[in-house]
Amino acid sequence: MTHDLRRESRVLLDGPDRAPSRAMLKALGLRDADLRRPLIAIANTWIEVMPCNVHLRRLAEQVKRGVRAAGGTPIEFNTIAVSDGVSMGTAGMKASLISREVIADSIELVVRGHLFDGVVALSGCDKTIPGTVMALLRLNLPSVMLYGGSIDPGRFRGRDVTIQDVFEAVGACAAGRMSARELHALEDRACPGPGACGGQFTANTMAMAMEVLGISPMGSASVPAMDPRKDRVARDVGRLAMDLLRRGLRPRRIVTRAALENAIASVAATGGSTNSVLHLLAIAREAGVALAIDDFDRISRRTPLLADMKPWGRFVATDLYRAGGVPLVAKRLLEAGRLHPRAMTVTGRTIGEEARRARETRGQRVVAPLSRPLQPTGGLVILHGNLAPEGCVAKITGHEPLRFEGPARVFDCEEDAFRAVHGRRIRAGDVVVVRYEGPKGGPGMREMLGVTSAIVGEGLGRAVALLTDGRFSGATHGLMAGHVAPEAAVGGPIALLRDGDRIAFDVTKRRLDARLSSAELARRRARWKPPKPPYTSGVMAKYARLVSSASEGAVT
Repeated sequence: MTHDLRRESRVLLDGPDRAPSRAMLKALGLRDADLRRPLIAIANTWIEVMPCNVHLRRLAEQVKRGVRAAGGTPIEFNTIAVSDGVSMGTAGMKASLISREVIADSIELVVRGHLFDGVVALSGCDKTIPGTVMALLRLNLPSVMLYGGSIDPGRFRGRDVTIQDVFEAVGACAAGRMSARELHALEDRACPGPGACGGQFTANTMAMAMEVLGISPMGSASVPAMDPRKDRVARDVGRLAMDLLRRGLRPRRIVTRAALENAIASVAATGGSTNSVLHLLAIAREAGVALAIDDFDRISRRTPLLADMKPWGRFVATDLYRAGGVPLVAKRLLEAGRLHPRAMTVTGRTIGEEARRARETRGQRVVAPLSRPLQPTGGLVILHGNLAPEGCVAKITGHEPLRFEGPARVFDCEEDAFRAVHGRRIRAGDVVVVRYEGPKGGPGMREMLGVTSAIVGEGLGRAVALLTDGRFSGATHGLMAGHVAPEAAVGGPIALLRDGDRIAFDVTKRRLDARLSSAELARRRARWKPPKPPYTSGVMAKYARLVSSASEGAVT
């Protein structure tokens, strides 16, 4: 089939009446020959405030080389990013999830405004991955997403460490189990250079999911940020963008129901971040594919847990790369019958074909064989009950108790909860409740890594449970239920809890309940009043007015 490679840019640039547009672009150094080629947008999320994205300028130059070599004209533009790791535990973290929507909106606007023919999007930290892919689906131009890659682990006391270790060390220091000098030494060594956080945290989880989804080329995400091979990967992605244009292959042909189920299976098989639930629901919505929160539990129940990855396991993303990378995970899923093999990918090969090309490093210990899974079911669990009528998300990797009951310790914001943990006022057996941190209530649904890491750092990881209408970092582990919906700000049952109420987790039965009668909950609801919104103007207020429930992906 013959495709007009300049179907979009021809309208912008061809003919005598478009001379003003051409004149403006020539001021940038473009020539007539450049303007006669397809225009490929290089949507970059480079920013100087985080290691995850700071190297993307380098990769963008390599992508542009690939585009030019394949006969296109690349034009780069930038959008925003917010560092979860830097802003964690502060009001700045409220901006993180909101940034996903702004990233998607801004890429969509620039590409629509300048009639590009195709798009390469570069992502790094958590929200830049779903944000870029959401934009690609809205635009539905021939497109590909390139992930910047993982950071190398740091070394401390003879072992590999990540940012997770620093967060947990804060709790250890507060508990007297680590000195301030030791904490500072760990801080100096944990993040040795560019790249996204090194465990199977949200960035690496979502990068893997995007490869298995098919919107990123198989094998591209696994290559670490500073590996010399990453430059070659970026050049290949630039050439691939032109190949996609010639083939007329568009994102909505790739992101199908089958492809989304494949992506969910990859998260379940690797004990990946609970944030994947929010982001894959949002991506499905942009693709026009029906996907519900309970689909994650259904797929996870039938998917074995195979990858022994931090935050709960032993290995980091660079270890997975050396073991065989994302292709190895896809191969295991294919062999287990948990992959829809005919789903198409940006390479022009199906995911089944890509999985069969995987190469497993002899003797690797990162990804278990199917004969000896780490546990027979995956890491994602969806709980319902009188505290979460619309559902909530937990990560279960075999290290958490499957049943837990204790008295509620209720906090109306993350800061109050952290002060209680840091002040050693939380006791074994407690259930920490952090509310009014949901999509509307926060607004922005902050991650609770500061609180959860402090709990683990104080040695209470298996002795305390936590539930919140906010989110968890991909680095969180322990019995933690997040995304509790409906959220407190709209009168969800979590808003009705009081200190001392008995809270019961039953993972086997997929239940999260308060030991309160329906009549008592109704009495409390009749007396409940919504709090005043924390923001009355600006982007935060606008987001709070527009955002949906976490059970629907917290989309606007």
